[in-house]
Amino acid sequence: MTTAAGSVRGLWRYPVKSMLGEELDACELTPRGFVGDRAYALVDAEDGKVASAKNPRKWAKLFGCRAEYLEGSRAVRITLPDGTRVFASEPEAAERLSALLGRTASLETSGSLIGRNSRAW
Repeated sequence: MTTAAGSVRGLWRYPVKSMLGEELDACELTPRGFVGDRAYALVDAEDGKVASAKNPRKWAKLFGCRAEYLEGSRAVRITLPDGTRVFASEPEAAERLSALLGRTASLETSGSLIGRNSRAW
């Protein structure tokens, strides 16, 4: 007889760290987690640290942005608070986010951030 330890009520993916994410019906799972989860993060140009929801005074406006991972193209699309959309891979994405946040930041892939301030971001 098998006893269930629990049940899954929802799956969420966050393609850009500390932005709103997307609810999923299904997702490919790898040893590193959901495909596309935290594929990007914003990095503060002043101190080199990864933007984090753990510092809401500094990064509160990130919660107005939503990121989605487009399975077919493996691209990440960001919807800004005013409804405009930009792909994370486009140079203007960092410019638009910097303008929104009032501080210069770059949008970097998870692979380029190994060894930064966040352990498992």
